[in-house]
Amino acid sequence: MSSVSIYMEGGGEGLGRRAMLRDGMDIFLSRLKAATLARLWRWNLVPCGSRGDAFKAFRRAVRGGKGGVIVLLVDSEDPVTAATFREHLEARDGWTIDFAPDDSIHLMVQTMETWIVADRQALADYFGEGFALDTLPTGNLEAVSKDDIAAALGRAVRNTRGRTYRKLGDGSVLLQRMDPEIVQRHCCACRRLFETLADKIGR
Repeated sequence: MSSVSIYMEGGGEGLGRRAMLRDGMDIFLSRLKAATLARLWRWNLVPCGSRGDAFKAFRRAVRGGKGGVIVLLVDSEDPVTAATFREHLEARDGWTIDFAPDDSIHLMVQTMETWIVADRQALADYFGEGFALDTLPTGNLEAVSKDDIAAALGRAVRNTRGRTYRKLGDGSVLLQRMDPEIVQRHCCACRRLFETLADKIGR
């Protein structure tokens, strides 16, 4: 039996908070999860808290000979100007990633909320009356900074009943409601993750 293991940034401290993020991302990636389980492989999605902890868990899994498909998934935090995601992380975070292939390194460019903003209708349906759809960025979402994405979400929800966007509580639920095909159309890094994993699972 083989497996797919994804070590991702997010979830903060505490098993309950990480379980919320895992449940949301599991549903967002449900097509890939179903394909994995159909092959009788194990599916292992691990929210690790900080980006540094996600990298360390990924490194342990690869160097420890865990086997199967092993993936790192973290925010890019900044615009990606390097030729590869590996080079971006090595330059930005000072990590050495010579132990893993490029296709095992994936980024949410520039933040997970970039993916959430990509499905505008899912956001509008979730927050309901008062949601200001026209305040959300359009065009090349991956070029929009992390701070600008957060500010746009703040403006969009200001007149809704909740009046704020909670990264874990709202983000985890929204991951379950988003259309992965829409997100992939707007976010190349998301499409790369889906296509890479689909290829590996299909082999």
